[in-house]
Order: sequence, then structure tokens, then C-alpha cells
Amino acid sequence: MKINELKPAPGSKKRVKRIGRGLGSGHGRYATKGIKGQKSRSGGAKGAGFEGGQMPLQRRVPKRGFSNVPFRKEYAIVNLKDLNKIIDEVDVITPETLLQKGVVKKLKDGLKILGSGEIKKPVIIKTHAISKAALQKIESIGGKVEVI
Repeated sequence: MKINELKPAPGSKKRVKRIGRGLGSGHGRYATKGIKGQKSRSGGAKGAGFEGGQMPLQRRVPKRGFSNVPFRKEYAIVNLKDLNKIIDEVDVITPETLLQKGVVKKLKDGLKILGSGEIKKPVIIKTHAISKAALQKIESIGGKVEVI
């Protein structure tokens, strides 16, 4: 047996430091926290960005711009190449049929069709939103798009 053949590798299994388990453990009494001060108290650790009571940098810097996060619409996105998977089975493609066939996992605020790829045959598509490229490709082969 050689040193590099030892298993588990030396130093790979380190015992967890169990604090506050009596004086005999070596980590009892103050549980390795010292005697007084903020860090010795329960809940004493302050969060990231805490500056000792001074107004934190994140709050001092002026805010700019506009955030529409609470009111934004988040669409489930489908490309034209994804529609080819179910195009032979249905004549009218709706968000519900895409959900049933497994093309879309979840309809968030609606469905948006994007123009990546080509579509094989003309179909009627009912969707909440569509890109200009997708609309042009669908109408060029004789399909129709209805915005719900």
C-alpha cells in the first residue's frame, strides 16, 4: 500500500465543528464567539451591504430610469420551427392546443410566435402576440393569424 492509494484521501473527511456542546469539547461556554460584542449575540450577523448604521451605498446612489417589472407581460415563446411538430395534426393552432401537445410548458400572460425557422403548410394561428417576421412568413404561404 502506498500513500496515494489511501482511501478516503487524507484530509478529505473533516469532522464538523460542533459548537456549544460543553466545556470538554473545547468549543463550549461561549461557543467560539468570544464574550461580548455584536458578533457574540444572537442575530448579530449583519447582512451584506451593512455599513455600521451609515446609509448604505445602494441607498445613497440616486436611482434612474424606469422599471416595469410589476406590470410587464411575460409571454410563452414559440418559434415557427416548433409549430412544425404539430402542424400535421391540427388545422387551427391555439395556445391551448400547444399546451396539450407539450410544445409549451406553461402559458404565462399569453403566447407569442417568433419567426425563427420556416413553416411547412398554411394554418390558422390564434395567438396573443406575433413578431413581424413570423407574420410575414405565415401569410406568404397562405396562412392566417388571429390576435386574441
